[in-house]
Amino acid sequence: MEVRWERMTAPELRAMAARNAVVVLPVAALEQHGPHLPVWTDSFVGHALAIRGAELAAELPAVVLPPMWMGLSEHHFPFGGTISLDYATFAGVLRCVTRSIIADGFRRLFLLNSHGGNIEPLAVSARELAHEFGIPVVTTTVTRLAPQAIAAALKTQPGIQHACEGETSLWLHLDPAQVRRGEVENSVSPGGFSAGDAAATRFRSFAERAPVTGVRGDPRAATAEKGKAIFEAMAAGLAAMLRDAAIWQAPDAVWAPGRAGQGL
Repeated sequence: MEVRWERMTAPELRAMAARNAVVVLPVAALEQHGPHLPVWTDSFVGHALAIRGAELAAELPAVVLPPMWMGLSEHHFPFGGTISLDYATFAGVLRCVTRSIIADGFRRLFLLNSHGGNIEPLAVSARELAHEFGIPVVTTTVTRLAPQAIAAALKTQPGIQHACEGETSLWLHLDPAQVRRGEVENSVSPGGFSAGDAAATRFRSFAERAPVTGVRGDPRAATAEKGKAIFEAMAAGLAAMLRDAAIWQAPDAVWAPGRAGQGL
């Protein structure tokens, strides 16, 4: 069964809307991933995962939009190869997508994130979109779909970081020709990154987080086998989340006139 929006006809998509299909929007980035991985990494991985998860949950059904390939990536500018939105534009694009799918007859939206810089902005956007449009808008980040499986697969780090053992393994599984293997040895950043006070938040560029190479983690430990294990576990986690009826309940209309004081 086809799950990719761009490969379907308008009548086929109207039929999907009539079945109350979940629309999955991969939200990603176009940014540097060290000297050995393409700048398309987050968009490629997120889109591939969305397709696989939708195929596993095809009975819903689910339909996957092309990836939103620009996210909040300004922290990667020191290394070049990066295109970024600001938050106002990012939120505005998501709002237009939501308006569009509602006009097309869909009533459920899943924002699948594959870029760390989008996590907080998406949490706010999903909340605001649900308030404005009255439909369930759900978001998660791919690394949260199968954290135990990711930790079990990796040997040099507890989770996926950036252009690291995990992301390099995913490329080796999905499209190994895209990994510049001759550059892997040159992709380890010297030193470490101290986040400072864990109770405080401030902007830090990747020149601070991953000096010299723009890589966090050790890609030298990557293998296709690790990538396959991580990919399939995350896809299964996405399918399970898409099937979870509890997340698709209509949002409480908390901003409705007179809602205050009515309790449940």
